[in-house]
Amino acid sequence: APINDKGELILEKFEALISKKTKFAAISHMSNALGTINPIKQLIDLLHQHDVPVLIDGAQAIPHISVDVQALDCEFYVFSGHKLYAPTGIGALYGKMEQLEQLSPYQGGGDMISIVTFDKTVYNKVPYKFEAGTPNIVGTIGLGAAIDYINTVGIDAIAAHENSLLEYAVEQSKNIDKLRIIGTADNKGAIMSFVLDGIHPHDIGTMMDHQGIAVRAGHHCAMPVMDFFGVPATARASFGMYNTHQEVDALMAGIENLIEMFG
Repeated sequence: APINDKGELILEKFEALISKKTKFAAISHMSNALGTINPIKQLIDLLHQHDVPVLIDGAQAIPHISVDVQALDCEFYVFSGHKLYAPTGIGALYGKMEQLEQLSPYQGGGDMISIVTFDKTVYNKVPYKFEAGTPNIVGTIGLGAAIDYINTVGIDAIAAHENSLLEYAVEQSKNIDKLRIIGTADNKGAIMSFVLDGIHPHDIGTMMDHQGIAVRAGHHCAMPVMDFFGVPATARASFGMYNTHQEVDALMAGIENLIEMFG
């Protein structure tokens, strides 16, 4: 979809892409590459004007901001567990009952059928028809515990803390001449993607790791975004509820060391 130089969706150009051929829309709530939070409610309403059902990928958003699927009025909302501090291999699909009842199961197994004869098969009711066989029991328990923990801390408190870390990091980064932030949307999550003049992001990731600082380096499964900004990849610092301002200082010191190392 078309974006501007800040990494924000251009709504007019987005709407121009919708036509009679548009049957279904899948949209990221928050960009994992830039941190941009899309105007999801606005996009959903726009697509509904064209009778297009919408799935929202909330994997990046759900641990960081408050989400009300009823208020959004999306047909589907999905997220993964491990980004919510739960174990891997578990996730969740929210769907409006009408749409879920129309969907066919994608797997066969125990509990997803109601009646089986030689002539026909009747699927079980929602949600059982989508949960064939033995579930990921440990993952399910872990996801429940993670959600309980997030709710105990409070998603608004988490968002406020992470935003303060991002603001502090952006301010401190202004002291580093060779650093350029990629993705400066007005409404964004606590992600700082950046490049350093003359140093490949993969080298940034490796050398920061040697200093005990974890950043992600690569195209973040978003090659068209990298092409748009004219970079092969970025280094990405992602701030969570457990991070501190002192760790932001360590990040900046690590970047300074890296620049000095590469001359």
